Amino acid sequence: MRTKSKKRIYMAVSCLSVLTVLLIWYLLIDVMKITKSSVFPGLVKTFDTFLSKLVETKPDGATLGQHLLESLKVCLLGYSIGAILGIPLGIAMAWNKWCDWLVRPVFDLIRPVPGLAWTPMFILIFGIGIEAKAMVIFVNSFVACILNAYTGIRQTDDLHLWVGDVFGATEWQKLIKIAIPTATPMIFTGLRTALGGSWMALVAAEMLAASKGLGYMIQQARYISRPDLVIVGMLTIGVVGLILDTILHKIEIMVAKGMNAQ
Repeated sequence: MRTKSKKRIYMAVSCLSVLTVLLIWYLLIDVMKITKSSVFPGLVKTFDTFLSKLVETKPDGATLGQHLLESLKVCLLGYSIGAILGIPLGIAMAWNKWCDWLVRPVFDLIRPVPGLAWTPMFILIFGIGIEAKAMVIFVNSFVACILNAYTGIRQTDDLHLWVGDVFGATEWQKLIKIAIPTATPMIFTGLRTALGGSWMALVAAEMLAASKGLGYMIQQARYISRPDLVIVGMLTIGVVGLILDTILHKIEIMVAKGMNAQ
């Protein structure tokens, strides 16, 4: 009951904080008019733009839904590949010293390079299609997933592994039954971090090379001095990012409950 009560309080406070920001925005711009709408649009104008962009393709050739679907398609493609490859590799590096010695030098060389720095090279190789943007997302999610999976496995308590040895567990059994369940919170932290980083990197990549997507929409709005459309794009990015993170958090809770039940 206490947990449900805390969740209700949290939701109420969260909604109140968002409504407060919206109210301040409305009062400062729409009522007090402290700046011109051509510089910073008010809440009413932004909401009108949002509604119209749901059905209109002007001025960038697609509706808001079409831009959003394009961004989601690219983001989830690159993110999924990065997670599928990154998590097992991070686990293998942490569990096997030979794998660690072999992969770590290359990984340490690639890790400091931000995903966006790869954009020009990927454009040269793949063009401005979905492949180039997906590869930028892949790099971001791949690095984050490796780091957190590696750290999670490394944090496994030696005492737990020793207990496994006492009961005659094999290395594979210790990995599956002890190390990975222990590392699960860190692995999901990596997944959530990678998702947020992938979403941000995608928008930036779309600003550089794309013909559709939220980043492209924002860039085109900037070119024609449409700050209302820029804010619509920014708010859409924020809301969708929050929804994706919430879904992933719910999956994490379900996985944790499933492991505890075993």
